[in-house]
Amino acid sequence: MIWDYAEANPFANSSGNLIRMADLVAEVLEQSCSNGPVIGSCTQFDSTASIANEPAIICTDPPYYDNIGYADLSDFFYVWLRKSLVTIYPELFATLLVPKKQELIASPFRSNGSKSDAAAFFEAGFTKAFLRIRSSQDQMYPLTVFYAFKQEEAEEGDTGDQQVSTGWETMLEGLLRADFQVTATWPSRSERPGRSVAVGTNALASSIVLACRPRPEPAPITTRKDFLASLKKELPNALRNLQKGNIAPVDLAQAAIGPGMAVFSRYKKVLETDGSPMRVRTALALINQGLDEVLSEQESEFDPDTRWALAWFEQHQFDEGLYGEAELLATAKALSIAGLAEAGILHSRAGKVRLLRRDELPEDWDPTSDNRLTVWEVTQHLIRRLDKHGETDAGKLKARIGGMAEIARDLAYRLYTLCERKGWAEEAGYYNSLVVAWPSLSSVPELFQ
Repeated sequence: MIWDYAEANPFANSSGNLIRMADLVAEVLEQSCSNGPVIGSCTQFDSTASIANEPAIICTDPPYYDNIGYADLSDFFYVWLRKSLVTIYPELFATLLVPKKQELIASPFRSNGSKSDAAAFFEAGFTKAFLRIRSSQDQMYPLTVFYAFKQEEAEEGDTGDQQVSTGWETMLEGLLRADFQVTATWPSRSERPGRSVAVGTNALASSIVLACRPRPEPAPITTRKDFLASLKKELPNALRNLQKGNIAPVDLAQAAIGPGMAVFSRYKKVLETDGSPMRVRTALALINQGLDEVLSEQESEFDPDTRWALAWFEQHQFDEGLYGEAELLATAKALSIAGLAEAGILHSRAGKVRLLRRDELPEDWDPTSDNRLTVWEVTQHLIRRLDKHGETDAGKLKARIGGMAEIARDLAYRLYTLCERKGWAEEAGYYNSLVVAWPSLSSVPELFQ
């Protein structure tokens, strides 16, 4: 990430002007103190050194691995603040630039170019901080941790490369080494859609809140086989509840970490087949694998035409492929290319086959008169209406589709995950947008009753 700083005119009418900023602060104070003065204090602590002298209720939003170097960013402002405030706060502004050595961030630049050393520094700092938190946390209440981190790396596993999040791995390693266990999780819509990092990208919309308590002693030890059995038993219901709560597809992978780690963290150790303790990195890869399996199992709800389209899309997206390959796939699902063309989902010509693009779908399509209605077709038409005509028009179409619309939402989750893994960010954005807009689409019929 390259930092730059654009300074706005403080007396202009644009966002960030001086009057608007003062108004925002005043509004907060007015609302906060409307029922009389609020007594409290604000104190800065180094969480690796001390937290509180008496039991405290702790809620933390910890550093995000290597996302932002706040110490470096602060130099943009520090040098000017120091000029005017060094005589008033000499201890705070004792250095020429912001101190950077103790910042908890996985920066190879500060670790002689070594990624592994940077990760080790970050993890050690987390462990130390969580140990301090554990000693200060009021045992009557859980520790709550807000976290959101999307970056993933390939992890070679038993079934090929699997995706794991380095930021989540190191944060959780520190949490578990301090003998915490995850007891509950839920997504919190904490990220503003208009922030710069979200413009033109599938950026996370939610943070995941982890409720953690000290792991009881003695905690059980289990095997990889039993851990996978528990994961297979508990993860599907947890993910289905997240989907029912309309979690955005872009957030689903990190939301799955919560219930998955709730299983993993209840054990003191999970032993691999060779007797060694399972790493958090491996557990995260298995949780991601479990998410894929759950979404794949939902394909049983789809009609055969949709299952064919999904398999073809995975290989070709909306590009052309060979007729023979398409026919072979269709035959395996007891379908025909002619029938799929009749269903309105593909185009076949001169030995080539491709899925119809959304801009090729008929504008006057009526689901009530479609003799071969498919979940694939429903999903693509809903996205087209939403993209071209907005939520009201898409909501009216959803109402006419009936019960199949809910299955179309499941397909949108599946397609988003597939596109994200394939690196098809633009296409993934359409499926994410459909799920995010779902509550609004569902309320449209009520507005016209």
